[in-house]
Amino acid sequence: MLDLLRRITQEVNTAQSLPMVLDIIVRRVQHAMRAEVCSIYLVDPNTKHYVLMSTKGLSLSTNDTISLKPDEGLVGLVGKRAEPINLADARVHPAFHHVKTTNEDEFQAFLGVPIIHHRQVLGVLVVQHAEKRRFDEGEEALLITLSAQLAGVIAHAEATGAITSLNASSKEESDLRYKGLAGSDGVGLGRAVVVYPPADLSAVPDIAVNNIQAEIEKFKNALTAARTDIHKASERLSEHLSSDEKALFDVYLKMLDDNTFSLEVEGKIHSGNWAQGALREVVQSHVANFEEMDDPYLRERASDLRDLGRRILSHLQKNAPDLSERFSTPAIIVGEELTASTLGEVPLDKVVGIVSVMGSSNSHVAILARALGIPTVMGVLDLPYTQLEAVNLIVDGYQGKVFTYASDTLVAKYQHIVDEEKALEEEYLTFRDLPCETIDGHRMFLHVNTGLSADIGRSLHRGAEGVGLYRTEVLFMVRDRFPTEAEQEIIYRQQLEGFYPAPVTARTLDIGGDKALPYFPIHEENPFLGWRGIRITLDHLEIFVAQIRAMIKASSGLHNLKIMLPMVSNVAEVEDALALVRRGYAEVKEEGYDVVMPEVGVMIEVPAAVYQIKQLAGLVDFMSVGTNDLTQYLLAVDRNNPRVANLYSSFHPAVLRSLYSVVQDAQKENVTLSVCGEMAGDPMGAILLMAMGYDVLSMSATGLPKAKAVIRNVSVFQAREMLRQVIDLPHADAVVRTMNRLLREANIERLVRPINTKEK
Repeated sequence: MLDLLRRITQEVNTAQSLPMVLDIIVRRVQHAMRAEVCSIYLVDPNTKHYVLMSTKGLSLSTNDTISLKPDEGLVGLVGKRAEPINLADARVHPAFHHVKTTNEDEFQAFLGVPIIHHRQVLGVLVVQHAEKRRFDEGEEALLITLSAQLAGVIAHAEATGAITSLNASSKEESDLRYKGLAGSDGVGLGRAVVVYPPADLSAVPDIAVNNIQAEIEKFKNALTAARTDIHKASERLSEHLSSDEKALFDVYLKMLDDNTFSLEVEGKIHSGNWAQGALREVVQSHVANFEEMDDPYLRERASDLRDLGRRILSHLQKNAPDLSERFSTPAIIVGEELTASTLGEVPLDKVVGIVSVMGSSNSHVAILARALGIPTVMGVLDLPYTQLEAVNLIVDGYQGKVFTYASDTLVAKYQHIVDEEKALEEEYLTFRDLPCETIDGHRMFLHVNTGLSADIGRSLHRGAEGVGLYRTEVLFMVRDRFPTEAEQEIIYRQQLEGFYPAPVTARTLDIGGDKALPYFPIHEENPFLGWRGIRITLDHLEIFVAQIRAMIKASSGLHNLKIMLPMVSNVAEVEDALALVRRGYAEVKEEGYDVVMPEVGVMIEVPAAVYQIKQLAGLVDFMSVGTNDLTQYLLAVDRNNPRVANLYSSFHPAVLRSLYSVVQDAQKENVTLSVCGEMAGDPMGAILLMAMGYDVLSMSATGLPKAKAVIRNVSVFQAREMLRQVIDLPHADAVVRTMNRLLREANIERLVRPINTKEK
């Protein structure tokens, strides 16, 4: 069986189309099982009928199309039950359906297994034999195993459009949906502009040259031209980004200025290869090294290196395209590996969305997109991006979805969301400067989560009353080395001055898991349960103390700094960290700075911390619940993994009850409690958290006006009644459905952003 699977996998990987894949499978299976018939039926996405896509053994004419209704025949029964059916004589089974155009009635033995991907039946794999007999357990196991292998191939083909009609009018009604990772919040509707590499490195051949010096000169000229491109890209973005955020481009320039890289290419040229071939050899070698690394952030650098290689090659080939001429309003940038420099080449005033086939929420382009407020979806692996030039797209940056060939109904639905949000944004501005207070006088405080200096103006414009989470790791992520204490002080000062006199809660360096530094690789089998957050900084006192000193120095004369410790799982970590904070404060005070000892708090984001509220409260001034990680750890679900993303929900009963228990324990200890996870920015979540008794909600600047609108239109009594009705429900879907009903009954449903669009 393993041999057969290996051979089939090898052949499938080299197949050029879905029909070729299906043909390989039916031929191989028929031969291996010595069956007289092997057939594959796939579910038509539009009609839901089972269509015979490939067969070896059935008698069909070229024009025959075999289509079975969902409840028709043994194939339909296999799909309905979603389990194998093994019959010695299929013809006597009540569900047997004879198709006149085939010779199927000649075959008695029947074995059909469902092809299932993510709980959805995609089709049925069938083998048949003329002899009356049941297929044995080994044969059934083989077919089940093959169907599982086939499921991924079919799901990919379905996602890329290979199973849909090639007729354009049919496509326009198919609402093709692709799932990726949310990179930057928002919804964008526009025409795709496909950004493709100006040159394909992988296609460059090796060509022997005699004039070595001429080739080296060509390479040096191309290197200089590429360096100029990056400088221009940085300048084009200068009005949109701070100097700190523009440091992303320094990474590119340092790569180009790396003598080792240049010498390697020149070495290949001296070996007799022309400049283009030498460049390809060196870039591909380095990319392969990056891609083998376990660290997700370092793997992202392979994307940067590929981009630079293509740019150098484009100048070698004198074929650099002018992107700006292809843009009209509104436009959505689409590409295989979009990079930070790509944004510097396009007219940003015309861009309403970004879609990248590769990459994650840690990619440089995602970081910049959030700073620029452009809806973005990353990691859309199945997207047939090369076919989307000038195609109208919908980008749902909230849920990480991209729609192509959307029906008029879906376009209208998303356009309604965009229009509604614009109208609500204007309505929100009318009470931007009013307190976040319920209709019965209960005061809530709304803070923002920030990471970039560009967030300051946007946050204040939306009425932020402080910063509940300042992600200091962003400062570390955009550099190719650890920032100095002096560099950190300057950036922290910008945040503290920008929000003065409101408090700014700065989280100490929180890396590890899905957040890594290019110059500080962490290789672990299970990074989310490994060396991250406070665990790293306590092991590297030089990093921690420098950051603490920089924070406290930056607060001189302002006194609005609060320090928060991430990933706390035991009391000893807090005791050690507090000692270092006090030490840093004493040192800065001795140096003559006008500072006060900042309040210090902890993040409750590890289940162990949920059960140590009393002990932790005795040590710190405040606590903040990070619902993102807490939900992930409570449910054992990696929120960045599309295979299990549907299991991740902050409205899961276990999460709600944990959040409620934290409040009850914290109130007994008289400690201030806030929430800084994404749940706080969800209007539905904001109501439940307020009802539980949280004092402060911290969220993205985008979510803040909506949360305030909802809170100002309910009473605490209403909120607590909503909480009472959902806290004991059995699953997350029931909680969401009930909350939607309660919001509708309270006449505030219109204030809630309708991002949970119905899936097709």
